[in-house]
Amino acid sequence: MNPSTPTPGLHELGAHALLQAYRERSLSPVEVTEAVIRQIERWEPALCATWLFRPEQALAQARVSEARWLKGQPQGLLDGVPATLKDNIATAGDPTPLGSAAVSLVPAAADAPPAARLKEAGAVIVSKTTMPDYGMLSSGLSTFHKLSRNPWDLSKGPGGSSAGGGAAAAAGYGPLHVGTDIGGSLRLPAGWCGIYSLKPSLGRIPIDPPYTGRAAGPMTRTVADSALMMAALSLPDPRDTMSLPYQDIAWAQFDQGVDKLRGLRIGLLLDAGCGLPVEPEIRAAIERAAALFEQAGAQVVPMAPFMTQAMLDGMDHFWRMRSHLDLSALPPAQADRVLPYIRQWADSAAAFDGPQVFNASQQFHLTRLAAVKACSAFDYVISPTSPMPAFAAELPSPTNDPLHGLEHIGFTVPFNMSEQPAASINCGYTASGLPIGLQIAGPRFDDLGVLQVSRAFELIRDAQRPWPQPPTA
Repeated sequence: MNPSTPTPGLHELGAHALLQAYRERSLSPVEVTEAVIRQIERWEPALCATWLFRPEQALAQARVSEARWLKGQPQGLLDGVPATLKDNIATAGDPTPLGSAAVSLVPAAADAPPAARLKEAGAVIVSKTTMPDYGMLSSGLSTFHKLSRNPWDLSKGPGGSSAGGGAAAAAGYGPLHVGTDIGGSLRLPAGWCGIYSLKPSLGRIPIDPPYTGRAAGPMTRTVADSALMMAALSLPDPRDTMSLPYQDIAWAQFDQGVDKLRGLRIGLLLDAGCGLPVEPEIRAAIERAAALFEQAGAQVVPMAPFMTQAMLDGMDHFWRMRSHLDLSALPPAQADRVLPYIRQWADSAAAFDGPQVFNASQQFHLTRLAAVKACSAFDYVISPTSPMPAFAAELPSPTNDPLHGLEHIGFTVPFNMSEQPAASINCGYTASGLPIGLQIAGPRFDDLGVLQVSRAFELIRDAQRPWPQPPTA
């Protein structure tokens, strides 16, 4: 360690380091959980990333874990490691508000698969994390939760819809966080919060309820911690009717060093073909990352855009109609509690006719075909995660226009539809100090390969800035 580098607090230690310390009995899950609780309490008045933050319950879990370690009988891969779960991942006995004041607070009957896997692995569930109404925004704006903010700059949002998870990982609320993604909801907050996240191949991590393009995934500070989480989260669960057949993937082999990059043919996508243009600072950071890949022995080849505005608009319009029907089924007083921006977005579909909705629905498949065809010439594809850095916390979207609310997801959404694994990893900072995300996408089912390429980039990327610290009282 560089002598000028401060010793990390217990809340900042990665899962691998914690597990080794538990084995050696140099640390206990109780003192680590206490440190994470203190860090959350320092940050939360400003950050507002948590939902159901229950310190006493977390400490009770930690004490049980500590007893297992003292007997030399850890329960699973993550025993005693602090973790959080996104609001929309059900936990037994708790309501699932989906970020909206319009949702009835009914206790869940059972843990959703990602929650069950964490608990089975012995993780200490410290808190759940926030999301916007129904997960329909790339921001932390919610009618149920307080406004979540970005720890790098509290005037900015953390992204979404896994808003609290991104903020929590960057702020040091322990090492492990789980979010979900249907168009970029893991990768966008990862990019804007400077952390790492993998949206796995569709069905790699069982989820309930399953839906086209919807994936759960890890949100961590390091590739190593995401790989460790994949080993637990990817275990089978029959409730996901879209899940992949279980494979015993060697997730521990995520680190193949920089040699992993030698000889790879990597596509460089700098134009999504739709939505907002890439800002100059973002483009420069991605080009710098591409140069580092080349220096490491990869062949980097510019790609033409494969998405179209019609594809993006079609998916947007279909989701509007789905939300319009869902909100129309609510009692009027309940529907009135939904964020007005989302109401306006959804209700704009009221006049769509059958052919319009059918044509909109076809854009999901056309996007899939275009993405797979474009990527087939390459081993992996790199691009910006988002065309711009984090935007004002109070805004629901970068455009602040419900009729153009998805103009920033052109790089992320195609890989949900093509079912390909795609990660976001920090690759630089704007002049104002905001993180910039690099997306790394791989062929369908090659989740381990994406982790390995991500780890290689983690080794060659430019120096990372210190993580943000809580505001002083």
